[in-house]
Amino acid sequence: MSVHRFPVSFVGAGPGDPELITVKGSRLLREADRIVYAGSLVPVALLEGRKPGAEVHDSAGLALEETHRLLRDGYAAGMRVVRLHTGDPSLYGAIQEQMDLLDRDAIPCEVVPGVSAVFATAAALRQELTLPDISQTLILTRMAGRTPVPEAESLESLASHGATLAVYLSVQRMEEVVSRLSAGYPPHTPVVVAYRVGWPDQVIVRGTLESIAGQVRASGIRRQAIIMIGDVLGARDRDRKTRSRLYDETFSHGFRNGSADT
Repeated sequence: MSVHRFPVSFVGAGPGDPELITVKGSRLLREADRIVYAGSLVPVALLEGRKPGAEVHDSAGLALEETHRLLRDGYAAGMRVVRLHTGDPSLYGAIQEQMDLLDRDAIPCEVVPGVSAVFATAAALRQELTLPDISQTLILTRMAGRTPVPEAESLESLASHGATLAVYLSVQRMEEVVSRLSAGYPPHTPVVVAYRVGWPDQVIVRGTLESIAGQVRASGIRRQAIIMIGDVLGARDRDRKTRSRLYDETFSHGFRNGSADT
């Protein structure tokens, strides 16, 4: 008798708040027979709704092939297997190499997106990241470390655009981040550092490019933080508030005739 098999599901857990997982991701967790999760980053509260008898494996101390073996063997046994990643799995989630091994072994998989820290930070700040006349571009990046970054994507190069910039996995080198960003942003540019955003111990530090390194040093933040820089972060302090055209009474679109046209 053949075994019915389910595709391996890569699920984004969100940034830390257990309620910020998607409805689909939550359902897959409840249905899972085997859950392989990043224990150092994913809140354990997400596992509390699992069904009785579901296996839970913490991948924090596992190498790639060991993690793959858990996914492969669970699939072969007809188990519903969920690989639970922090944030959104497509962003610094190292899922491509995992999917490559599944492809090698002819094992189907699916990816369920999650809320990334950059959007959880914007929500915590009550801040839109794309404001008219200020910035319409958001860049997500990281500093080079043990994982290299292409030279064309250096912080100096990206800073030259003056766009809203989110820097992941780099707060432990805050002074260097500031030095590199100074190539494109003036000293008064607003900066936010969000530590464990979405967790109960969330800390948000607000400053400017010239002050933020000292503020972060004083806070003791050394990891699990995202750095955001750009003029949008100081938009509430501006004398003139910017508005989009979408709800402007003079702006016509497919669902409304603007007053300027009548």
